[in-house]
Amino acid sequence: MKSIIPAAGLGTRFLPATKCSPKELLPVIDKPVIQYVVEEALEPEGVDGVVIVNSHEKPQIEQYFSVDDGFESMLRERGKSAEAERVHEASSLPVSFVYQDVARGLGHAVLQAADEIDGEPFFVLLGDYFVPGRQMCVRMAEVSREHGGASVIAVAPVPADQVSRYGIIAGECVGCLPGTDADGEQEGAVWKVTGLVEKPKPEEAPSHLFIVGRYLLSPRVMELLATQEPGAGNEIQLTDAMERLLAEEDMYALVVDPAEGCDTGTPAAWAAVNARMVLEDPSQREAFLEAFGPEGAARLG
Repeated sequence: MKSIIPAAGLGTRFLPATKCSPKELLPVIDKPVIQYVVEEALEPEGVDGVVIVNSHEKPQIEQYFSVDDGFESMLRERGKSAEAERVHEASSLPVSFVYQDVARGLGHAVLQAADEIDGEPFFVLLGDYFVPGRQMCVRMAEVSREHGGASVIAVAPVPADQVSRYGIIAGECVGCLPGTDADGEQEGAVWKVTGLVEKPKPEEAPSHLFIVGRYLLSPRVMELLATQEPGAGNEIQLTDAMERLLAEEDMYALVVDPAEGCDTGTPAAWAAVNARMVLEDPSQREAFLEAFGPEGAARLG
């Protein structure tokens, strides 16, 4: 079973920084964002590899996940064995690459990995959002098993006045994760999805639950993407194929806490994630507060 990470975008929100360095390689503390996503993608039982949908314009990502014996040897010769081990660990992750050199939408990006999934269900993880605890996809797989291997998406509640900014699900709550008593739009609730509504007006929204960028999908989705007509923005949209899937197969949604993940999609969000992660890391917190200075530390509380 494979996880797919679309990573072919230009990262225009981070220009000029991303002119030469892909946004996926921007660091959060001492690891690039995409490594956090890859490690999360490998966490569910049965996932044996990650397929990164890259662009030929960003060879640096492939280089990062390639073993460099010479560099590792140099580090060890200089007494930096721990650093060499961390470098080797990253480059030894089971990652392969396919390419999307023309931006035609998320659905088109996912479709480039069709030959890699071997007719099995697959995860899709958006590459600018990661979950430090790595358990979101694990719980989604649990929901899928409870419902006969059905597709599962992660969703989270959003205030009513913000639903017009997101793709919102329609459906009904049909249960909860084992060991919880969640209901409605509470974390841990499980919904049976009946529709996907793109940016509805608040008064027309069928729920307040939006897709947060984690999908566990039936292999049938790949077949549907192969015949999917362009939709919004004249692009091949993953949600359009998922809508077609609903006519043939059941789909479920797991309500998650959006704060469980880290959104690095904008410069401000990326900076905030770095601050959050370093403050939660006992080995880094004091040094960060010292570097930030007394006034800055006081503002952080």
